[in-house]
Amino acid sequence: MELSWLNWLYTAVAQVITWIHQAYSTVLDPNSGLAWALTIITLTVFMRILIFPLFLKQMRSSRKMQELAPKVQELRKRYKNDKQRMNQEVMALYQGAGANPLGGCLPVVAQFPIFISMFTVLRAIAADQAKFGMSQELVDSAKQALILGAPLPATFFEAPSIGEKIVIGCFVAVSSLTTFLTVRQSVTRSMAQMPDNPMAQQQKILMYISPLFAFFSLNFPLGLIMYWVTTNVWTLGQQHWFYSRHPMPQYDAKGDPIPVQSKPGLIAKLRKTTPEEQAPPPPPEPKIIRQQPSRQSRSKRTGSKKS
Repeated sequence: MELSWLNWLYTAVAQVITWIHQAYSTVLDPNSGLAWALTIITLTVFMRILIFPLFLKQMRSSRKMQELAPKVQELRKRYKNDKQRMNQEVMALYQGAGANPLGGCLPVVAQFPIFISMFTVLRAIAADQAKFGMSQELVDSAKQALILGAPLPATFFEAPSIGEKIVIGCFVAVSSLTTFLTVRQSVTRSMAQMPDNPMAQQQKILMYISPLFAFFSLNFPLGLIMYWVTTNVWTLGQQHWFYSRHPMPQYDAKGDPIPVQSKPGLIAKLRKTTPEEQAPPPPPEPKIIRQQPSRQSRSKRTGSKKS
């Protein structure tokens, strides 16, 4: 479904696709599946870099919620018989600390218009329509591109051959798997930071239902499925990077935070360095030499003179 008020965004996405494809066409066959696959992957990475600040904002808000978890547990125990008062106190605590429970929706909301734009542009290509500033030459090139033998704008139900259906079906399966792993990574972290969260069971159910939504992509063009797989892989790596740098806070019996050391990065793992090797040794403390006063003669101590 094409939304007329988003035509400016469709045109922007189509223009970026044109620029990226022209760049790859200087070294690759412009009609090849490799050129178009790299175009879609590059577009996805470019879009994810643009919304990276939203991801950092989401993770920082999530980290603040982790730090507030012991206080939230106390409020839930205190007002366990008054759900309305409990929710008010918890929200007041979050607002006072600058934590936003809905912050995790920001990257998803930002990606949705791009997803719709990709869908609309690829559907226009499949319908052989040079729209949104695309030339007919670009449309013909995309229609000729084959990804492992399947046309770029083809869907599972529109693919004429069994081989093309198998290729698109494999991409859909990969899309389902990466969607599950992405949601599982996030839900596992959320349940670990708030084990008594009343929404934990619903989140767990969502974790196993989410891959089923990926099967709706059977109606999506192959190029759009590639976009979804790429963004899932990017999200997996991005979340792993942040979680390894910011491990779950630990608390002692009194509820005081315990310092937790972050996991070593990829370069440190490749070098096989230990935390002691990574940190520079402390400089040696200067040696203090105490000077003992020289022993004076008795006459000098008493101030007497020899006659």
